[in-house]
Amino acid sequence: MHGRSPPPTVRATVVHAGQRDRHHREELVMRVLVVGATGGSGRAAVDALVGGGHEVTAFARRASAAFAERAGVRPVDGDATVAADVARAVRGKDAVVVTLGIRENTLKVRVLGSSGTPMDVRSRGTAVVAAAMREHGMRRLVVQSSYGVGPTRELLPLSSRVVFALMIRQQIQDSERQESVVRASGLDWTIVQPVYLTDGEEAAARSTTGEVRAMKVSRRAVGAVLAELATSTADTGTTVTLSGAPALAPA
Repeated sequence: MHGRSPPPTVRATVVHAGQRDRHHREELVMRVLVVGATGGSGRAAVDALVGGGHEVTAFARRASAAFAERAGVRPVDGDATVAADVARAVRGKDAVVVTLGIRENTLKVRVLGSSGTPMDVRSRGTAVVAAAMREHGMRRLVVQSSYGVGPTRELLPLSSRVVFALMIRQQIQDSERQESVVRASGLDWTIVQPVYLTDGEEAAARSTTGEVRAMKVSRRAVGAVLAELATSTADTGTTVTLSGAPALAPA
């Protein structure tokens, strides 16, 4: 998989923070809410949106502590599973990005469960967000899930299936429920499924048919794609796979 040319169906466009698909680019400044903004992908999406000149609201239980000094970001503290909290943040926005998940140690969560976050935070939180969006007449929803869920389940390598079954079975089951919520939402949705996330510099190759290149992609590149999708109409009603791609050589 590493080092090979991408399959013909893979759009191997390298996406960096602040860079968006020109074919779908919106010139207007948009008001975007990022739910789960203090996680790795959430922070990356916030960075990319701010870099693109958009008005960003960062929503998380401790958003104020994380973004108090960040220019261009309005932090809102709240719980994604509480309807009143979400409604307060959703009102007046043009689009929502959801990057919910459990940040605790994977082994600890597998053995003892999560101590700080509900195990069903992805599906519950996304359902609350979708309901608030419908109530306030919003349409554009971009949700980060995981490669190997839903339409890409059968494409997951065997080694990854073992990891999923042994270590993160409950989280994956919740991601399955989350994707079902998104598809039934009636909104203009896009689901984004990255492969294994890193804090490195791996760029992102995109596919809407589930093919992947390298099995690692940076949170920075994922955040850039989340921001691009939230501020455009690209890939509405589809699942976008993000895998690793070699960085482009300087022109």
